[in-house]
Amino acid sequence: MRILVIAESFLPHINGVTNSVLRIADHFAASGDDLEIIAPKWPGADTHLRTSCGRRVRVRRIASAPMPGYSEVRIATTSATALRRRIEEFEPDVIHLASPTILGGRAMVAAQKAGVPTVAVYQTDIPGFTARYGMSFLESASWQLLRDVHNRASLTLAPSTATRGQLLEHGIERVRLWRRGVDTSLFSPSLRSSTLRARYAEPGERLVAYMGRLAPEKQVADLRVLHDMPGVRLLIVGDGPEREALRREMPRARFAGFRTGTDLAAHLASADLFVHPGELETFGQTIQEAMASGLPVIAPRRGGPVDLVSPSRTGWLYTPGMLDELRDRAGDLLFDDAKRAAFGAAAVESVRKRTWPVLSEQLRGYYLQAIESHARELVR
Repeated sequence: MRILVIAESFLPHINGVTNSVLRIADHFAASGDDLEIIAPKWPGADTHLRTSCGRRVRVRRIASAPMPGYSEVRIATTSATALRRRIEEFEPDVIHLASPTILGGRAMVAAQKAGVPTVAVYQTDIPGFTARYGMSFLESASWQLLRDVHNRASLTLAPSTATRGQLLEHGIERVRLWRRGVDTSLFSPSLRSSTLRARYAEPGERLVAYMGRLAPEKQVADLRVLHDMPGVRLLIVGDGPEREALRREMPRARFAGFRTGTDLAAHLASADLFVHPGELETFGQTIQEAMASGLPVIAPRRGGPVDLVSPSRTGWLYTPGMLDELRDRAGDLLFDDAKRAAFGAAAVESVRKRTWPVLSEQLRGYYLQAIESHARELVR
């Protein structure tokens, strides 16, 4: 199969979209499929990706400019006509659109003109972000943009049942469910380190971890409700524009900065509990990684976490905005060692079969559905 991936964001920027593209690139390259990636140009960005099997995948960089006020987001300036030329040069069987908005929207038009089926993967709650960033007047326009893009696709893939329902409710058609995989060979309770714990917590303290971007949409400041709990220490892993403000608000918290690979996995495994307070998660990849690391999880009862966290078994869900409930749920697990251990073991078991190879082969099935659907449309 020849697969062209068009990514709204990609390396060197690391986020959920980038991570998913890297994982499927690893899988399809190892499976012998032909793959190419189109992504925004960054200063000094690589034009090839070396996958885990050693194959090199070409990354065609297209003109882009930094989004004002949020330089890590790049806005494509390439036209649909230019994208169509690149599509026709590669001659894909299917086009994978990773979190399509501006670049993805133009690529969708180009794909239609080139007669190539498309699979659009919804990952980012842009309408929710507009409200979080004080631009709620753009929410309706954001949904209109998403409808225009996704309803051109052969298939749209949603990462959770809550997100699928939301898309259908807002008039987006042909929506299927495609979750995300987790690397259980990397994230594991076996990486728990007493040396690492001692770096961040005093003897006897419980360590509560958060991992992710330090940005307004993640609502990391909600962790203040746990900051002054006796015998509790916050460990915040990640970086972003709110880092210094969060340091001032939570001076007792430990900020580990951006971590990757085994180092990141060891930080997770060395904690006692994982809390993700963001209410705009379409899936919640860091939640899966924490569960694979043996941690119970507490998250809002909204969006992706509803599919991932099984209350009273692998963690707790709390009512969005009810931070007293978050604090009570955290106390329930932090100071009951037997319950916390049982929840952690159940969390590991719950993600054991959610590997990227399994999810990537499910994605292949969706590609085939898109190709068959497109062929039927041509016959009509």
